Amino acid sequence: MTAKILDGRQLAGKIKQELKGRLETVKRETNRVPGLAYLLVDDDPVSKHYIAGKTKACNEIGMNSFVEVLPANILEEALLYKIDSLNARPEVHGIIVQLPLPERINVHRVLERVHPKKDADGFHPYNRGLLFSSHTAIVPCTPKGIIALLKENQIPLEGKHVVILGRSLVVGRPLLMLSLNENATVTICHSKTENLKTFTRSADILVAAIGKPKFVTAEHVKPGAVVIDVGIHQVEGKLVGDVDADSVSQVASAMTPVPGGVGPMTVAMLLTNTFQAFQNALADEAGATLKPTSHLGR
Repeated sequence: MTAKILDGRQLAGKIKQELKGRLETVKRETNRVPGLAYLLVDDDPVSKHYIAGKTKACNEIGMNSFVEVLPANILEEALLYKIDSLNARPEVHGIIVQLPLPERINVHRVLERVHPKKDADGFHPYNRGLLFSSHTAIVPCTPKGIIALLKENQIPLEGKHVVILGRSLVVGRPLLMLSLNENATVTICHSKTENLKTFTRSADILVAAIGKPKFVTAEHVKPGAVVIDVGIHQVEGKLVGDVDADSVSQVASAMTPVPGGVGPMTVAMLLTNTFQAFQNALADEAGATLKPTSHLGR
């Protein structure tokens, strides 16, 4: 068996084209476009590379982008003030604080400072709470992209066993809730899980998000399972994921490539989240301008 490749680049391109059309329509009607702001602490080359890719995606669909590079020695209070200033700017509808931050900065305090309505990453506790309450929310981009990719390829989640390797707030935990919302049965495994292969080999859909290159091999995978690889690492000059693609491709029925699988979907969902925040802002403004109806004299 050779696994079908779940092409994230192709679907991300389709999503961006749809967004571009919707943006053009809204711009004609309102003369406004969404804006996405990036805050980068320190001039880290890897982070700059990620932001450059996201900025390019914004430009491709006609979305404004604002990048601010802050010094590595910035005080936490100064960073919080910068976030406050972006929260107050009406042309900014989505805000991203590029992670990781320096260890001396409280990342939780920083992420909580981003206004929930401008939380393009879906990391704010308010949005996490909405997701875990099965309410409409801005959802973290990577798990949202995984669900979209599965649906695009007609891979059902209902009644299936989804096993997630990794319990982070960025991927594992939000993906748990999104999968439950699709009526899947979900197991999360982590560094303390014993007899790991017992769980992975029971998965209909196996998601690897543990940050260890080529950790998942054919021995971890049930024949015919779908394997989603979230990891990305540079090993001997080559990009690889958390999955040993060569061996797993001979067992799985479908899998995501690295690169070109989950990564492009994450960027596409970031644009989608920002557009959602933009639409929410327009709706809020319209609601604020409506005058209450008087019932006096009736």
